[in-house]
Amino acid sequence: MITLCERKRGFYMRKIAVFLLTGLLLGVCQAELPGVRHWTLETDIETAYKNIYRSLENNNMFIIFEANMGRTLAGFSGRWGDNYNRNQLQDIRSMLFCNPWYVNEVSNLDPQLLAFCPMHITLYQQSNITHITFVRPSHVGQGSAVAGLLEGLEAKVSAAVESGIVAAQR
Repeated sequence: MITLCERKRGFYMRKIAVFLLTGLLLGVCQAELPGVRHWTLETDIETAYKNIYRSLENNNMFIIFEANMGRTLAGFSGRWGDNYNRNQLQDIRSMLFCNPWYVNEVSNLDPQLLAFCPMHITLYQQSNITHITFVRPSHVGQGSAVAGLLEGLEAKVSAAVESGIVAAQR
């Protein structure tokens, strides 16, 4: 005979299994590329850009160059014809940034990975949703003497981006 306690336990176990399977399926459908961090937010690209810029600077990730790729690509629309902007992107902007302390540490441990400086974040707007993408230093630097440092750098940049996203949504 099954007791009430066992029946409840079975009920909760089934609920947990359904929850986990749902999460797994959603995770597969929305998987990021392994080497790219991706965020989305429902605000215009200009608001997101300004707030992420400010947050990176406040976290000692200094912006050294800004590229308005959307404007640059628009200049080629006539030449490229139907092949221009097939994904209907409304804008594309990038910022290149670096932190001198991290540059020094990477140069001391594995100069080949100086390819990370400057790092960059690209924002694009599609269907009025702003997307933010960032190449994960920890993914590319796996197995390097600087892997642990790159994990910390990635966490710092991710936290700064997320802080900028929160500010953009206010």
